[in-house]
Amino acid sequence: MARGPGPGRLRSVAGMRNETRGTVELTLAMVLSGTLGVFVVESGASPFEVVFFRCLFGAVALGLYSLARGYFRGHGFTRRSFGLALLGGVFIVFNWVFLFEAYAASSISLATVAYHTQPFFLVLLGALLLRERIPAGKLGWLAVAFAGLVLVSGVRPGDTASLKGLGYALAAAVLYALATFVTKRVTGVRPHLIALVQVVAGVPLLLPFADFGAVAGLGAGWGWLAGLGLIHTGLMYVLMYAAYAKLPTPKIAVLAFTYPAVAMVVDWAVYGHHIGLVQALGVPLIVLASLRVTLARAAAPAPRTVARGPEAASPAATRAA
Repeated sequence: MARGPGPGRLRSVAGMRNETRGTVELTLAMVLSGTLGVFVVESGASPFEVVFFRCLFGAVALGLYSLARGYFRGHGFTRRSFGLALLGGVFIVFNWVFLFEAYAASSISLATVAYHTQPFFLVLLGALLLRERIPAGKLGWLAVAFAGLVLVSGVRPGDTASLKGLGYALAAAVLYALATFVTKRVTGVRPHLIALVQVVAGVPLLLPFADFGAVAGLGAGWGWLAGLGLIHTGLMYVLMYAAYAKLPTPKIAVLAFTYPAVAMVVDWAVYGHHIGLVQALGVPLIVLASLRVTLARAAAPAPRTVARGPEAASPAATRAA
């Protein structure tokens, strides 16, 4: 009598299917991230109004999803973890403001590539705040990334617009690193709920800066703003978190670079913006250096002082804009 596949083989096949599904989910999430700049620009609103309404619509989307899935029951928040989530939300919200300012000051392509220096600021934060030693290898990759950034910026003497855009993008990257540094320490809570707390925090935080008179006459711009909250915050985050549970960290790190690739293609296709030959030489330097540093951090053992429950937020949980 022929025997069917054993339990081990069935688990292996199921694992492969699970990883394939996760790959599709994360790729789709990163493709959505790459279109984010168009939604920001086409809305016609200022960065503060864009982020305010992204938080508002995003809170509705994530709140309804979490309610439908029953995530509020046994949410796992403590006073400390809730406070950390709020603090991470402050960094996330102003990270978006600076990134969207960078789009306006330079271009979506330049801002997105410069923004992906995030892992290096995370390394520097570890050295400054936790006194982690930076190995010589990482210092080398930091130097490579800096060289790539100089090439990508294409900044010439007197080119204040590009310098301004680059500065905004780097400020956004620093704030992202701070958000990741804080959010990594929130354990035992579903990442959907952490993201919900963060976007909810953005509503009162940005309320004093929002000019409702300016957005009253946006017309079709309201559709783009709603898309930022419902698609680029609600749907995109759900896809990301579903994928993180199915994929190994190295694959997550590689697929994350779908985002800047799509952003550059979309910026060229929609607005005719493209980076020059010299700038193009810097892109692979930043991508390679960022990938190597990200994978090195993923391979490092977790600090013993930080407990990591099954629902702990992934270090990549805030990776997409």
